[in-house]
Amino acid sequence: MNVVATNEAKTHLSALLERVGRGETIVIARGRKPVAKLVPYEDADRPRPKVGEMMDEPMAVPEEALRPLEASELRAWGLR
Repeated sequence: MNVVATNEAKTHLSALLERVGRGETIVIARGRKPVAKLVPYEDADRPRPKVGEMMDEPMAVPEEALRPLEASELRAWGLR
């Protein structure tokens, strides 16, 4: 793992990204304090979803969540 200063990271970002793309991890430091880490993206070979395509399973909403609130619940929310 290599450590580079912020000014070097700004100047050589493209080269640093090439190194990260080859599997290297790079830490960016402000002075001696690390502030960020560039790591290879794990799913780089996974195709991006097309517009309208879902990445996850659809969310299920329980029936209880859709029932009307009772009068006491409405009062608790300041709605009556």
